[in-house]
Amino acid sequence: MSEIKDINLQNTGRDKIAWVKSYMPVLNEIRKGFEKERPFEGKTIAMSIHLEAKTAYLAETLKAGGARVFATGCNPLSTQDDVAAALVAEGFEVNAWRGVDDETYKRHLKTTLSCCPDVIIDDGGDLINLLEGECGEYGKNLIGGCEETTTGIHRLKSRERHGQLHYTMIDINDADCKHLFDNRYGTGQSTLDGIMNSTNLIIAGKTVVIAGYGWCGRGIAMRAKGMGAVPIITEVDPVKAIEAVMDGFRVMKMDDAAPLGDLFITATGCKDVIVERHFKKMKDGALLANSGHFDCEIDRRGLEKLAVESFERKPNIVGYKMSDGRILNLLAEGRLVNLAAGNGHPAEIMDMSFSLQAKCLEYLVKNKGKFEHKLYEVPREIDRQVADLKLRSLGTEVDILTEEQLKYLDASK
Repeated sequence: MSEIKDINLQNTGRDKIAWVKSYMPVLNEIRKGFEKERPFEGKTIAMSIHLEAKTAYLAETLKAGGARVFATGCNPLSTQDDVAAALVAEGFEVNAWRGVDDETYKRHLKTTLSCCPDVIIDDGGDLINLLEGECGEYGKNLIGGCEETTTGIHRLKSRERHGQLHYTMIDINDADCKHLFDNRYGTGQSTLDGIMNSTNLIIAGKTVVIAGYGWCGRGIAMRAKGMGAVPIITEVDPVKAIEAVMDGFRVMKMDDAAPLGDLFITATGCKDVIVERHFKKMKDGALLANSGHFDCEIDRRGLEKLAVESFERKPNIVGYKMSDGRILNLLAEGRLVNLAAGNGHPAEIMDMSFSLQAKCLEYLVKNKGKFEHKLYEVPREIDRQVADLKLRSLGTEVDILTEEQLKYLDASK
């Protein structure tokens, strides 16, 4: 039995799904194959993912392949209630709504897992954490699953190192067709979209402090610079810091960047990136946004502790007034700003990421019994297939090596 906000919102949700479907040609092609082959016939899939239109179309694609799909959110603020309603109207079981409290969020995760899935899609690692803990009985049928976030992969690798990973998982995040495009171009655009939609302020001319220069941070920095901002990068990895310098950005410690920034964006996957000592140095009117998966990168409790008053300034913006009169503005409660305050990554970008998800789930099901309980890379042939389909949809062709060239390259190894 589904738990959503309001089934009567389904029509606008249906329109959103129809819109993104028009711009997801790779997933459309994969869906055609699924409809013919029905690789998920008799299989149950549980999804914990940002419930919005592109995700809904992935769910529809899996259902077209024969699956029973159970869906919930992976962030309390990223579910779009009209999209959830549209899925329920189509016969999916959905347990999610925007703005759930922590207790309800966890209950929805557990309810979704209670279907005892054959495969899962995880986004941030919450499903696996429950399966490895208090919901272990729900993993009895699990062949494996996919994880597509940097944060989720960090958690899985930690489990694997400590001998605490008892399921087969595929690392979608590090596939070329994911991190090179989703993390860089998707996060870069959607993060700034969410910030601009919420604030109605200009990016040009602002000093934008970006914490983290991984693929997400690079994308944000590239887009901010292209819009006329002056980016500053903070890093803990000296190699990435050198990359940022050679890409033309200033690099400094957050302690030094705190007084300079007009806009701060965290994208590290770590906790306590911006804390009390930084808040004390910031300008009046500074904007604080997070593009990492969990709401722990900006220390909201520390901000609340320093503030003499807090109040909603606009939807998705809370102002925290300091004792000296400065106001610091926290966007989307410190949660993923591109989804909590926007529509997430563009459809054309998620077309590739979700195509990887769909093909990897098919790969798991078709090769049941052949895996160990560990984290696997996306098979190279799946990554290449998605890239080839994407190129074809763009009307673009690449050269093909001749037999002589292949022999030459092989002899050179």
